[in-house]
Amino acid sequence: MYAIVETGGKQYRVSPGESFRVEKLPAERGEKITLDRVLLVADGEEVSFGAPVLEGAKVICTVTEQDRAKKVIAFRYHPKKNVRVKRGHRQYFSRLRVESIEL
Repeated sequence: MYAIVETGGKQYRVSPGESFRVEKLPAERGEKITLDRVLLVADGEEVSFGAPVLEGAKVICTVTEQDRAKKVIAFRYHPKKNVRVKRGHRQYFSRLRVESIEL
């Protein structure tokens, strides 16, 4: 069984028991979160999909980690000029573990 959920403007394919990383969600570590923007649920032979979301479907997850990703370097320069700009950024993220998929 798997589902496709949307959160943070991105879509993720999730199955019960697996972990995945999403944009930061306002929740504490160990807290349960319900993702209700479920686009598709597949259970063996049966596939249900919404237009755009399935009514009444939800994915229940537990927040296992709140952290920051590796640093991304943004560097720009103009050749033959004395222009060099180096910036770094670490994006916040939440790691979720899927507990169950309800249809």
